[in-house]
Amino acid sequence: MLLWYNSRNCESEGGGKKMKAKREYGDSVDGERDLKRQRVVDSPSSPHEEPLVPYNDDEDDERRALNHIGSREEDGRRVENEEEDDDDEDDPYGLGSTLGRSNRQVEVRRDCPYLDTVNRQVLDFDFEKFCSVSLSNLNVYACLVCGKYYQGRGKKSHAYTHSLEAGHHVYINLRTEKVYCLPDGYEINDPSLDDIRHVLYPRFSREQLEQLDKNKQWSRALDGSDYLPGMVGLNNIQKTDFVNVTIQSLMRVTPLRNFFLIPENYQHCRSQLVHRFGELTRKIWHARNFKGQVSPHEFLQAVMKASKKRFRIGVQCEPVEFMSWLLNTLHADLRTSKKSSSIIHKCFQGELEVVKETQSKAISEKKESDGEQNGALKITDGQIENNNVAAETYRMPFLMLGLDLPEPPLFKDVMEKNIIPQVPLFNILKKFDGEMVTTTVRPPARMRYRVTKLPQYLILHMRRFTKNNFFREKNPTLVNFPVKNLELKDYIPLPAPTKENEKLRTKYDLIANVVHDGKPDEGFYRVFVQRKSEELWYEMQDLHVSETLPQMVALSEAYMQIYEQQQ
Repeated sequence: MLLWYNSRNCESEGGGKKMKAKREYGDSVDGERDLKRQRVVDSPSSPHEEPLVPYNDDEDDERRALNHIGSREEDGRRVENEEEDDDDEDDPYGLGSTLGRSNRQVEVRRDCPYLDTVNRQVLDFDFEKFCSVSLSNLNVYACLVCGKYYQGRGKKSHAYTHSLEAGHHVYINLRTEKVYCLPDGYEINDPSLDDIRHVLYPRFSREQLEQLDKNKQWSRALDGSDYLPGMVGLNNIQKTDFVNVTIQSLMRVTPLRNFFLIPENYQHCRSQLVHRFGELTRKIWHARNFKGQVSPHEFLQAVMKASKKRFRIGVQCEPVEFMSWLLNTLHADLRTSKKSSSIIHKCFQGELEVVKETQSKAISEKKESDGEQNGALKITDGQIENNNVAAETYRMPFLMLGLDLPEPPLFKDVMEKNIIPQVPLFNILKKFDGEMVTTTVRPPARMRYRVTKLPQYLILHMRRFTKNNFFREKNPTLVNFPVKNLELKDYIPLPAPTKENEKLRTKYDLIANVVHDGKPDEGFYRVFVQRKSEELWYEMQDLHVSETLPQMVALSEAYMQIYEQQQ
């Protein structure tokens, strides 16, 4: 009986202490664990007497990772699970300071005996930052010995387990860029690891931006291959060449490139697509890469999510559709208000004057009831009515201009071959002279277009593909265009400058030319781009990058072009 009474007393005393500890720590989930830790630290027999001994409190790392740092309500008070992180001042998930967080100190050392095991050949930071075991993106570390990603660095974490099983001891946090030695747990502060940090998150200064278009120096990868910053190949994951040619074309637009090379320009934006596009831009123009190509894997994942799988890996799409969607989405995500502009509109936006002529039954019935003659003219609310035709004039902005190609011949010549027609670019540009009529089927109307404002960068799209109920056709017509000094004022009427002393800039130079080769459903895309520092042209098809002659640029089936306005 005495023993039973004592055990009941012990249990009640223990329970009372636990209830007191829970109240003391604000009813947090980690209260009991923190209390145990305090008892171990305060105990005179504890071996942990040094003030800088690393203590890892990740006993429930897997459970908290699966809970996705959730928050819940207990007794009317909001309690949030803390993220196992090395820096208490950083709060990337916006959780704020949590109750029961311990003030831990991590030893920082400059000397580490395992630095010689770092293998830069296997490091690849182009892929998504997910743990290779738990598939979680929270608190992920990269093993600098084998290149794999693991979560956490506590005693029950996957990175800690990997360090014991494989004997790999050097890890870098993919968010904070801090390097640790596991299982010892101390932080490594060594300047020899700065090149890895620069590859993980490339950085550019304002002075470096000014020198990008003047730099003629090649860079060398770890495998000994040479590459040009800004002219690196992009990996084709699976039928993603339409994304690659679009990205390579946009990288030639200097203001757009400079904007995305400085993350502070869009740090207010919460769009994942904007930040992934900025990361990809910095990797393409980085001069200290470990390899001579870049994989746009993270950017493609952001594209699939933002477009709701309209553009996805493994499905071929047209670059003009992707270009239009990308520019409009980036503009919508970057602007701070509905009326504000963005770097997208500053580069590509022009203005058209549209005259739309439509047949109106209501107008004809009204005329008959009023006894008017068919040949009479009537102007109402900016619309001109003539012979039951209502002409409406309005202005609309544009980011690219679509050009219609003449129909190819249906019959073969005497040599039993189809003649591939050729057409000058100026002939198809007449669509925008304000006089040429373009007929639309749905809705039936006659349209006339006139350019009233020229953009700094002009995007032209040659409509080569047409769809019907049975198959998809491609127009093989070749377009003859100038590589330099495209003078628009000689072929289409342009408005006078708004200011007296302002000179109207109407000359353009080609900077990118997207080409389609092969059959409509089985072909592939490649792009010709210009390197401004040497005014040389390069042909780029996924990972393949080679120098070419300017004459070869004009001999291809042009699909989409970007022209730069001469200043």
